[in-house]
Amino acid sequence: MKVAIPVDENKSGTAVCASFGRAPYFLIHNTENGETEFLANAAADAQGGAGIKAAQFVVDSGAGALLTIRCGQNAADVLNAAGVKIYKTSAGGADENLANFREGKLVLLTEFHAGFHRHQ
Repeated sequence: MKVAIPVDENKSGTAVCASFGRAPYFLIHNTENGETEFLANAAADAQGGAGIKAAQFVVDSGAGALLTIRCGQNAADVLNAAGVKIYKTSAGGADENLANFREGKLVLLTEFHAGFHRHQ
């Protein structure tokens, strides 16, 4: 399965980005072969609808799970419709959260905010 994480930098050891839709990059990790890639988030500079665009980007990447600090309702609707599971990250960086995901230590994210709509 592919796992997506919004991250601040395109390098190993990076932090999980607090903003899902406006994260500069997404770490995409394949749990089956161990490969990891960093993809620039084209939605990061969007005038509006960054969360929805980022969610579609995650869906298009083939990810089956998203690990994130928080997520807006509209983005969650896109992800849920595509069958992408959304997990709440714990403290620590992307690598630590991937390890926690593999060990079953992360919980599903069940609370979604209404969105910031340019008021972040």
